[in-house]
Amino acid sequence: MTNQYLAGIDIGTSGCKVALFTPDGEILFQGTTPYQTHYPQPGYAEQNPEDWWRAVCNGLRHMLHRTGVDPKQIKGVGVDGMSGAAVPMDGQGRALRNAMIWLDRRTVRQCESITERIGAEQLFAVSGNPMSPSYVTGKMLWIKENEPDLYTRTAKVLQCNSYIVYRLTGEYSQDVSQGNGFHAFDIETAAWDEALSERIGVAPELLPPVYRCSDIVGGITMAVATETGLTAGTTVVAGGLDAACATLGAGAIHVGEVQEQGGQAGGMSIVMDRPVKNEKLILSCHVVPDRWILQGGTVGGGSLNWLKREFAGEAGDDFFALANEAASRVKPGSEGLLFLPYMAGERSPIWDPNAKGVFLGLSFEKTKGHMIRAIMEGCAMALRHNLATAEDSGVPVHTLHSVGGAANSALWTQIKADVTGKAFKIPSSDSAAALGAAILAGIGTGIYRDAEDAVARTVRIQREQAPLPGHTRIYNQAFDIYLEAYNRLKDLFPRMGW
Repeated sequence: MTNQYLAGIDIGTSGCKVALFTPDGEILFQGTTPYQTHYPQPGYAEQNPEDWWRAVCNGLRHMLHRTGVDPKQIKGVGVDGMSGAAVPMDGQGRALRNAMIWLDRRTVRQCESITERIGAEQLFAVSGNPMSPSYVTGKMLWIKENEPDLYTRTAKVLQCNSYIVYRLTGEYSQDVSQGNGFHAFDIETAAWDEALSERIGVAPELLPPVYRCSDIVGGITMAVATETGLTAGTTVVAGGLDAACATLGAGAIHVGEVQEQGGQAGGMSIVMDRPVKNEKLILSCHVVPDRWILQGGTVGGGSLNWLKREFAGEAGDDFFALANEAASRVKPGSEGLLFLPYMAGERSPIWDPNAKGVFLGLSFEKTKGHMIRAIMEGCAMALRHNLATAEDSGVPVHTLHSVGGAANSALWTQIKADVTGKAFKIPSSDSAAALGAAILAGIGTGIYRDAEDAVARTVRIQREQAPLPGHTRIYNQAFDIYLEAYNRLKDLFPRMGW
């Protein structure tokens, strides 16, 4: 029997990961091509969609070269991507400008205007999400107001994974899991509310057709086959939100299971069988049919990368091993050093674009190990804050499935278990989002019957970590101070823009 393979493409905040899997989840290849984020003004964060595409082509060519796999044996391609990246497309299928990504905060005024005109209650009733600069909605109004000529040339608005699907197939699509980027997407029916789109100020004809995440959008075009080495006609499915694909790739498909990710865009995704709306959290359709995920999206996961960039010096690639070692020598609670991980404002559950990163409790006896551990603990506190907010809405939270680069640190995972009081499972693959995208391609092409079949065949747990009660008691006290610290400082943050 001819071997079959599935490709997953993950458009992340810092780079594009391309991975190749067997139907049993064995990873044959994974490679990442970085790209640049541009910050042309304070609060702005943009990426060039053409950089995404070059990274995809580079990754696919490298994949085929390294593995020697016959491209005819690749049965399907799935694409996932970060949320909230707005890509206006012209009538010839070209991106009209750099994409404003989820980190971009320039649209505060537009978000306030939409909320005033329509009402927070109605927007929330339809979309299940608060208005925030991290979504696409405000970005489209910003373009309409500040770049009107460009807006009039816009034929469709895509997000990052649908942009790559378009480049692969020539077909426009909007998968249901990324629908929450637009507040005119009805989260309960997974369909556009065109009347609401009109009221928001975005013409309904700019919205792409909606697909389920494993639906086939089209096949690889001849031109793309030449650019990438893939076979023309290879199936491409709609794909989905990176967090939702990572949830699938981590094996979290049942109610109460949680995917936790500690990357640049960290957070958690709780699987539900109904759309529970909470103003402080992010609601989206899961990539699994008839499932939703309630998410907490944080920005602090990249704090250790920031520390490495600014202070690592000669440590270089050994930084994270050295950081773990240094942090492991510090007692739980970092001996009174607290870190608020709001390095680019913060998303859920506080939704404060003015929030700042803070070290509280510095003194001469504190070491770099204290600072590193405090960062790990601060990110874990942000996770707990989101989990507690969900549980307050009656959403059950059971085991957490941890993915992303931070999951490779047994210390950091243990800190998260201790801070949250929850057990953690760590899948063997650190490419959960790409695996989830590949699984969707496998479902779309009939390799798997459904998500249950796919997870049973592909997801293997490499370790489990339970909370240590003594540590959890310490962190319970620290968490109260963490919450109080933000509440006491939040009114100062907007005054610190000098």
